[in-house]
Parts: sequence; structure tokens; C-alpha cells
Amino acid sequence: MNAIATLRKTFAASPVLAAATYAGLVVLLLFTVAISVADVLGKRDEVSSQANMLEQLEGPRPGAARGPSGDAMMPSGSAFLEGTTVTVAGATLLQRVDGAITKFGGNVLSSQVELQGTQSRAGFLSMIASCEIDQPELQQLLYDVEAGMPFLFVDQLVVQTSIASSSAGNGRLRILLAVSGQWQGAK
Repeated sequence: MNAIATLRKTFAASPVLAAATYAGLVVLLLFTVAISVADVLGKRDEVSSQANMLEQLEGPRPGAARGPSGDAMMPSGSAFLEGTTVTVAGATLLQRVDGAITKFGGNVLSSQVELQGTQSRAGFLSMIASCEIDQPELQQLLYDVEAGMPFLFVDQLVVQTSIASSSAGNGRLRILLAVSGQWQGAK
């Protein structure tokens, strides 16, 4: 108690010292508040950054609006072959692969859908296509088939070059492409 009494006497005798001490304490309090607010804002920015990273890693949510870059990230459509019957689903598979081949300048020579048989797995439909395509477009064709919707899988790829095309330098390839996709069945 003697220390407090001594401080009271000192501040009472010198009002300038009392005002300076008060101002110092107010500045110290404001500095502490400013540091705390800056820390909270920094944490908020960090949480926002982490939330954005998590959203990018998880991908777009179903029903969420897509931005201009969202279309390039995730193809639209169903992941399964659509059709009310296995025949319609087989035709959808055939149309999808034939469309991809012609999209890259290829010619479909023949195609066959396997709806049932030893090659077919439960729920999967397969097809085999024989076609001709230029060498530079082969990689684009394979990417388009496997990256698009519905999800398709290249089961087999046999590539042949003809002697006439390799000597002429035009790079036309004859390929045999086996592709499969899953059908959910009638809904």
C-alpha cells in the first residue's frame, strides 16, 4: 500500500506526469488492439485462401454455377452410357466413338457393338471400331474418348501403318480401337 500512496502523491504533485502516464497507457492499449485486429485479419485471409484451395481440390459441387474455366476442367454430361435399353445404350456408345473419330478427320471403316458375350463385364458395353486417321490426330482422339462424357475406357489399341502411306509421308494410320463404357440399365 505504501507504493500506491507514493504514486498518488507523485501524480497529485505533478499533473503533467499523470497526463503523460495516462497517454502512454492509452497508446499501449491502442497498439495492442491494432496488433490483435491485424492478427485476426491475417487469420481470416489464411482461412479464405485454404478454403479456395480446398474448393479447387474437391472440384465443382453438383448444381454449382460454372465459371468460364469450369467447362474446361470437368466435362458435362452423365458418366454412364444413357439409354432405356441395352441396344439404345450400345448405339449411344457407337455414336460417341464414331463422332470422335470423324471429329479428328478419321474415316470409320467398320464398327461392331458387343452387347453380350465373353468380353462383356456386368454392366459394361463394348465396341470395336476399325478406322483410318492421320498420325498427329491419334493422340487427340484417344484423349477425347477417355476424357469426355460418358466415361469410356480404351481396352485395346492396335495401330498399323501402311507401306504406301509411310513412303508417301502423309502419316495415315489404320487403327483397331476397342472401347467400353458402363450402362446403368433401365431407370
